[in-house]
Formats: sequence, C-alpha cells, structure tokens
Amino acid sequence: MQHAVGSPLPPPHLPGHGPAIGWSPAAHHPGPHQGPAPVPPPPAPGYPAQTPHPPAPHPPAPHPPAPQQAPAPAVPDTTGHVPLPPGGPVAVPSAPPATATAPEPATTTLAVLLIGPAGAGKTSVAKYWADHRRVPTAHISLDDVREWVRSGFADPQSGWNDNSEAQYRLARRTCGFAARNFLANGISCILDDAVFPDRPVVGLGGWKRHVGPGLLPVVLLPGLDIVLERNAERTGNRRLTDEEVARIHGRMAGWYGSGLPIIDNSQLDVPETAQVLDEVLARSIASPPSW
Repeated sequence: MQHAVGSPLPPPHLPGHGPAIGWSPAAHHPGPHQGPAPVPPPPAPGYPAQTPHPPAPHPPAPHPPAPQQAPAPAVPDTTGHVPLPPGGPVAVPSAPPATATAPEPATTTLAVLLIGPAGAGKTSVAKYWADHRRVPTAHISLDDVREWVRSGFADPQSGWNDNSEAQYRLARRTCGFAARNFLANGISCILDDAVFPDRPVVGLGGWKRHVGPGLLPVVLLPGLDIVLERNAERTGNRRLTDEEVARIHGRMAGWYGSGLPIIDNSQLDVPETAQVLDEVLARSIASPPSW
C-alpha cells in the first residue's frame, strides 16, 4: 500500500559527498510544519519483532589542521623608517675639546634656519647649499609650504589678519615637523623664513619649539638697494612693493647686536654665500649662539 504523499526524495549522490545512506529529510526540511516520522508496519504473524538498526553514519572526510597564525606584530608609532623621538630631537651642539678640531659642516647632520628679508636670496642660497653638501640634506621653504593652501589662501599682501597669521603658524609647525622627521632619519635640513627680531616669541621661539634647541640660526642681510633690485625681478604674490621691502629690511636690521651670525651678501654670488655659510656654521658648532 502506498501513501498518497511519500517522503521526500534523498539528494543525488555527488562525488566526494559519500552515499545517500543516512540522509534525513528533517535535516533538509526543518521547521515547525514538518510532518510526523513514518511508523514501520507491524511484523507478520509468526515472526518476532525486529528492532531496526540505524545505518552506520559515513565518517566525515578528514580536514587538514588549520595553520597556526602568528599574532600580528604591534605597529610601532613611527614616521618614516626611524621612530620619531619625542620632544626636540636636535640637541644643542657640544663644543669640541680645545685639542680637537671643529666638526666639518659639510659632513655633519645639521638643522639650519636661514633668516632674511624678501629679496635677500634665502631660497637660492638654501637650495645651493643643500644641493652641494656631501651628506643628505633637505631644503624646506616656509613660503612653499604656506602656498600648499590653494583654496582659501590668506595672502598677507591683501592685509595681515587672523587668518593669514593662523596660516603662517600652521606652515611653521608643518615645516618643523618635516625637519624633525628628516633629522630623525639622518638627513640634514635648512629652513628659510623671514623672522623678525622684534617678534622673537613668534619667530625664533616657535622654530626652537618645533625643531629643537640645536637649530642653528643664520641671518642673511644684504643692503637695501640689493634687496630692492632682487625683489623687482620677482613675479606673482612673492613680489612686494618697494615700500614694503624697505619696511621689512628696516625691521631686519634689529638682528645686529642680537648675537646671531649675520652674512652681508651684497657683493657675493650664491656659491660664495654658501661657502661663507659653511664657515659661519663651523663657528656656530664650535660655539653655539645663545638665542
């Protein structure tokens, strides 16, 4: 006798899945509406009842043990390939003993701040000095970093305000961090900025905080006529009016008597100024200026 509705068909035998013996419809049709399990028919008269033995389950295929993965190493807090040390990584250069010769600036890792008015030749001298050293050296220009801001650039020529002041501070911090990163990786740096002597907290004090106490400041200060002539050759927002150039040059004269080394490059070309800069740095290493 056949039931009107039979039990569901077992799945076909697929390679690698074992025989269909032991397949349970309940395993493939779960849910609360599943019908009762089929009842076996009673034994025929004269034969003892036999307890059906369930078929032996097919042993599962062995799986290879999962590879043991080593825990991921903790990522150190680094910048570049050398950890950036905390605080000012540039220590104050120690004066050599009286019997020893001063370190050679051309082969020593240094952090130099080249100060001067617009038209003094800071960028040209800094680039040449960095290009001709015998050790890796980077040139970081404050004006270049400041002009990374394209939309919303606050040009001081349009009026000095809180926004332009904030962008200058941001550019100095960015330059300082870049210098620390280069120095921590063994690369010297020369930065150029028009730092005013009547604002030491904003200028030199800020650079000392951003780079470190071992920063060596040098002032580049040619005559006013030279500065006006060089400024006239400029284009774009880096060209200032003659009145502004004269005002800045007058304020820069306050560096005389400050104790910082000053180079008057009025009669020097770029290579000659770079050579004088090396001589000044050699003296600064032997006897660091107090600033």
